[in-house]
Amino acid sequence: MSQIALPYDLTPPVLLAPMAGITDLPYRTLVARFGAGLVVSEMVASQELLCRRPGTREKAELGLGIEGTSVQIAGREAEPMAEAARMIVNQGARIIDINMGCPAKKVTQGASGSALMKTPDHALHLIEAVVDAVDVPVTLKTRLGWDDAMLNAADIAQRAEAAGVQMITIHGRTRCQFYKGQADWRAIRAIKDAVNIPVIANGDIVSASTARTALDQSGADGVMIGRGSQGKPWLLAQVAHDLYGTQLPDVPQGAAFAEMVLEHFEEMIRFYGETLGGRVARKHLGWYMDTCRTPVDLRRALLTANTPDAARRLIPQAMYLGSTEAAA
Repeated sequence: MSQIALPYDLTPPVLLAPMAGITDLPYRTLVARFGAGLVVSEMVASQELLCRRPGTREKAELGLGIEGTSVQIAGREAEPMAEAARMIVNQGARIIDINMGCPAKKVTQGASGSALMKTPDHALHLIEAVVDAVDVPVTLKTRLGWDDAMLNAADIAQRAEAAGVQMITIHGRTRCQFYKGQADWRAIRAIKDAVNIPVIANGDIVSASTARTALDQSGADGVMIGRGSQGKPWLLAQVAHDLYGTQLPDVPQGAAFAEMVLEHFEEMIRFYGETLGGRVARKHLGWYMDTCRTPVDLRRALLTANTPDAARRLIPQAMYLGSTEAAA
């Protein structure tokens, strides 16, 4: 099995991608329980983090001090990025990940995320500032480039490695592709060939079969799974089993699936409170119902439940009917 040593071996090399509004603490905890080499927090803006100074809930949300968790930060200025990294490491962060891959307009219009690929000299200045500010591993997540005319990920990766970055994750699309078309795993090989540090392939990896193809085509050291895990928190562990022979996860079926969903729902309510937790839970409940093929009438009833108690009454029935699509 491939081993990726940062502060400890990231074994298996099957990682959970950071997804805004999705990879919160309750979801990361659930995925990690099934098995994952690393889970990454939702992206947090460095300047926003400095303004609000993490309290108890924020520290839990970022996963500060939790083994197997990376905290992803984003920004456009070196000093706030370095200060934010230093602050969260002092509060227990084990790994810092720099976001240079987010394609969202609200991020790129602020010259952050994948917009940094248009200004590689400036991006390198940010990377150097963060690496110099902390004594934990710093990793980088990026795309192939800004667009087809600017495929500069290999050059940026080389410069990031020289600056001290210890692992790079590449989403196999350009920023201007957003999530359209198919991720180009073959294009990731140019980045893998350019550096000596581990490279992780990301984008459209939704099963053991696609993970194996992505590894074969990219030559990468591991895979990162994002949207494919929605409604299937066991997917990373299942892919790791099929590719690397790790323990086969016990994929819940029937009543056990309903029980898992209800536990996840309760964790969201406990973490966010009833009002916000109920809203956050809806998208996860929708993905779970996609997985178990809930009938339309039950789906509608659950997604329009106006109190946590109403949702609690419906979850066992809505999640028990049908069967989970467990195959990876």
